[in-house]
Amino acid sequence: MAKTTEMRLVELMALKQDVQNVILYLGKNGNFQFQTRKRSVQKDDDKNFVNIDGHFFDCLQKTRAFFNIPDISDSELKFVAATDDDRDKANKIIAATDEFEKKSDEKNEKLSQITETLKEAESFSNLKIPYSQLEHLSFLSLRIGRITADNFGNLRDAVGFHGVIIPLGNDKSKILAVSSKKGRFALDTELKKFGFVNMEIPENFNGIPEEVLVSMQQEKVAAERDVAKINEEKKNYADTHAEEIRRLLGAFCISKQIKDIQNGLESTSMVYRLTGWIPAADSRNFMKELDDLTEGRIAIREYLPTEVPSVLRGEEKVPVKLTHGKFISAFERMIFSYGSPLYGTIDPTPFVAVFFTFLFGIMFGDFGQGLVIFLAGLLMAKKVIKVGAWNKFAPIFMGVGCSSCVMGLVTGEFFGTEKVLEPFAMFVTGLFGNPHAPILKVMPSSNPNSILVIFGIFGVTIALGFVINSIGLIVNMCNNALRRKFGNVFFGKCGLAGILFYWYVVAFAVRIAAFHHVPAVYDWVVIGVSLFFAAFGEPFERLFNGERPVVENGFGSLVIGGIVELIEVVSSYLSSTISFVRVGAFALAHAVLGFIIELMSSKCGPVGGIFVLVAGNAIVVVLEGMIVAIQVIRLQYYEFFSKFFNETGAEFKPLQFHYENKI
Repeated sequence: MAKTTEMRLVELMALKQDVQNVILYLGKNGNFQFQTRKRSVQKDDDKNFVNIDGHFFDCLQKTRAFFNIPDISDSELKFVAATDDDRDKANKIIAATDEFEKKSDEKNEKLSQITETLKEAESFSNLKIPYSQLEHLSFLSLRIGRITADNFGNLRDAVGFHGVIIPLGNDKSKILAVSSKKGRFALDTELKKFGFVNMEIPENFNGIPEEVLVSMQQEKVAAERDVAKINEEKKNYADTHAEEIRRLLGAFCISKQIKDIQNGLESTSMVYRLTGWIPAADSRNFMKELDDLTEGRIAIREYLPTEVPSVLRGEEKVPVKLTHGKFISAFERMIFSYGSPLYGTIDPTPFVAVFFTFLFGIMFGDFGQGLVIFLAGLLMAKKVIKVGAWNKFAPIFMGVGCSSCVMGLVTGEFFGTEKVLEPFAMFVTGLFGNPHAPILKVMPSSNPNSILVIFGIFGVTIALGFVINSIGLIVNMCNNALRRKFGNVFFGKCGLAGILFYWYVVAFAVRIAAFHHVPAVYDWVVIGVSLFFAAFGEPFERLFNGERPVVENGFGSLVIGGIVELIEVVSSYLSSTISFVRVGAFALAHAVLGFIIELMSSKCGPVGGIFVLVAGNAIVVVLEGMIVAIQVIRLQYYEFFSKFFNETGAEFKPLQFHYENKI
């Protein structure tokens, strides 16, 4: 059983002239996690610290958005920091952008104003006299304004003989209301009821409407040409500068992060101090490459975890890194989602990878559906299918897909039907006797043997649960031995006493059920003694671990706690074993779902049948696949992990540069 990756603490003393290159190297390699981030002893005014490269980055992001240039991603990020020449280029691009933005705003604002004015003018287009004359009529009173278009008819009916309502424009939202001088009060009353709002006649509406409209339309055309021209200039500038802007974005993104890190380091006027954790296997190359990078101007000191005072005092946990191949590493996120193992203990990832793959296959046994999952994982691995962060789980999809295919071959399931794989089953079973299909009959039938097979499957899954639980207990014993907590190795629910109780009770039950053995006195003695040390093991744990006092909180508390623990030991072992019955239950449910889909398709005709088969299998692959995955994760977390995951460590999170998209 492999342990977590061995780690070292390194202390770097870098000169001021080299510190940025050192930080760039650390972020590029991605194998260095800062131990602490202390403020510089010189920087009492750090609140006033301004990251100038961060300012350049923000401005260039706005430039990219203004010119509609495609953004870059983490995968396109190059580990190159910005230079003084880059800052000069960035200044020129930012200045050009500001000029473009100013011109564009001016042209668009002018076009907007002309468009709005023209819209207002068109409302008066059916008036055939100069606008200026409307206010100087001797016998008529006129009102020009706005109402809700839906109210036009009702207003005209309400005004009646008191006045005339004339629409201005096509939508009837702007009107001219006319009445005699004597009738203006009655007109105003009705207008007020319908939400009439007065509209001032624009000052430049002094000529004949047709003449005014023609002039304004010409102004609008000219303004549109100006806007189109500036947009064309923007496009040309973007086409010629897009790659340069994207390159500068990446460079300043790196420099910004370097400056932020540098500002948080402990330093003197000449030297910066960096401390952090690295994998021990990388230590030699790490020191050599840093020495070459700085031409020997760096001091490096390496410490074992047992030489770090903060670790010895329990103030700091050594970060945990897990090292695996592509397939097993895909399961690491499942481990860290629950919690990190303690440094120096057994790495549970290989067990999780095997158990997850195997259990999923049993619960989701179908060759066709498994093949779909496998192909989906393969396409994700080849980046044909891109689903963001899910692509890193491609090996899991491929693994569980293969497991489902194997179980499908055994049960004869192919997209819910058993007919396609019958020749294969007949061939395989014919090698060992009487040919029959499928190899293993999971689907219940009138045949009594099918019921026996189903109960046999339940028995196998319970046995599988026993094996998985036992491995969890063994891992716990190994972890405690590695941590030199020998009291926990021998005593307690998950120690040797608990294992002996669990194993003996299972063996005892098998003997009685299968071989009809009569319980003997020694059986009860072994069960009783092992159960006692499992339930009342705390004082013995403390004694062996060298902890004092041996009995905490008095003898009465010990007895009550032991009785509660006794019940917990019995119930937890029973429930954690029986819980694996769900594996067989899901296998049965999957077979039943396949049968239902096939039955429905046979009753829907050729075309409808094909649709039912495709839709039904798609639903099963997606929805039931998700449910099965959740159930497998639950078995891992609550049954397997609970046996040894008593304390969590700290995940190794090395310095890595990333792209920050703020727009």
